[in-house]
Amino acid sequence: MIERRVTVGWADGLHARPASIFVRAATAAGVPVTIARKGGEPVNAASLLAVLTLGAERGEEVVLGSPAEDEDAARAAVERLARLVSEGLEELPETV
Repeated sequence: MIERRVTVGWADGLHARPASIFVRAATAAGVPVTIARKGGEPVNAASLLAVLTLGAERGEEVVLGSPAEDEDAARAAVERLARLVSEGLEELPETV
């Protein structure tokens, strides 16, 4: 399992619009991805309801992970999503 800890960079945290951007990016990743608050249970990163229930705020650490068998694809997906979250981007970056 590939994991990466990252600090939420969106001004409003991982709520409403940022959560929607994140979920679209996680869905487009092509591999299963999870997200969890530090010390919490991971949830499906492609589920808007699950991501919203995390209530992750700006500056809070979250853990992104992927149990995909293809470790290269998992690593690439997690790294791209980590950049999206940490930089508070409005869209998924093309490259890491």
